[in-house]
Amino acid sequence: MLIENPSNSLEWMIFLAQKYASMFIKGTWLTLEIAVIGTLVGFVLGYIVGLVNDAKISEGDNVFKKLLMRLLKIIFTVYVEIFRDTPMIVQAMIVYYGIKMLGVEMTPVFAGIVVTVLNTGAYMGETVRAGIGSIDMGQREGAWAMGMSPFKTMLYVVLPQAFKNIIPEMANTFLTNLKMTSVLNVIAVQELFMAAKTVGGNYYKYFESYLVIAVIYFVLCFVFDKIFKFIEKKMQGKTDYALAIEYMDNQ
Repeated sequence: MLIENPSNSLEWMIFLAQKYASMFIKGTWLTLEIAVIGTLVGFVLGYIVGLVNDAKISEGDNVFKKLLMRLLKIIFTVYVEIFRDTPMIVQAMIVYYGIKMLGVEMTPVFAGIVVTVLNTGAYMGETVRAGIGSIDMGQREGAWAMGMSPFKTMLYVVLPQAFKNIIPEMANTFLTNLKMTSVLNVIAVQELFMAAKTVGGNYYKYFESYLVIAVIYFVLCFVFDKIFKFIEKKMQGKTDYALAIEYMDNQ
């Protein structure tokens, strides 16, 4: 039942949540859409950046390959530093209005996704590089000794193990993106924060409106955090096992 004459903050929260439920739901859905797409595509971009930055240039490579790898390393390093060292809200303004100055039309939502992808890719690039570096070099050398090429060694030996180390950080990045989409209201993206801002302006009840989305953000992050921890635990496998040699010693 809709409260007709709210008299305190709690009643105003309920009133606004009920009356503008469709607006809050639409904002929540758009927030999830940007966070999911931005994180997944950004993860792919970050993987490419991490692989290139971790790649070693050997003396046996041809001149073209050496020049290409050095150029890519410089480009990716500059890209990572720029997006890691500037606020996402500034990035959104520059991408959205900067591209418009070039005569290219871009919707606010698409611009928001692009910014989220680029921001995520910069952070995930360093995460991937660190994940690859955490794998013992002896495993690569062992694979090479068995006749595996550097590409196959990376694909079948290093990356599967590095991926398990990267998953927790990827989950944290998604949760961060879920909250950071709120800054995209500066380019008129109708996400959750923008919905609260609009609703609050109708009755000049900004505090109560922001409390409503605070609850929504909390529920979203809490649920996804539990899901990611469950997945992470499943990926770790069983821990109640014994080595074969220990079993034989006990016989």
